[in-house]
Amino acid sequence: MKQDRFLTGILIGIGVLIVAALAVFFTHRNSGSYVSDSTPDGVVHNYVLAVLRKDYPRAYSYLADLKDKPTLDEFRQAFAVGRLAPNNDGIKIGDIEVTGDSAMVEVSAVSMPSDPFSTGYSNLGTAQLVRQNGDWKISSMPTYGMWDYSWYQTKTP
Repeated sequence: MKQDRFLTGILIGIGVLIVAALAVFFTHRNSGSYVSDSTPDGVVHNYVLAVLRKDYPRAYSYLADLKDKPTLDEFRQAFAVGRLAPNNDGIKIGDIEVTGDSAMVEVSAVSMPSDPFSTGYSNLGTAQLVRQNGDWKISSMPTYGMWDYSWYQTKTP
């Protein structure tokens, strides 16, 4: 009888831990917050967050106004049809280099392993930004499912 109560207590404790872990997972899943847009790394961070949240008008607002910029509909369509499919693994922002009205931000896509025996990996790239009317805007970025290389390319008739 005493062993049954002990075993029941252990099972209840495990159940409470599982429920707590699931609650933490689901409440913190997409809890990233926007930061100041005044720096190049802040703009990259906010662009990625807006794309992950499917806030396409906000993400689009971080694109540079350059020749052959996609329209908001073209931008949104790239995600809607699945041509771009961002994953939620993670983005790490590294070194920032600012030269006048242009900047480069090191961006790594960090992928977590799907099983306990694998290691994750990181894919390093560089986002290019330009300052326009006092604001930093993205002119190119490593794709990672969040950028289409056809954007800002001259379209042939």
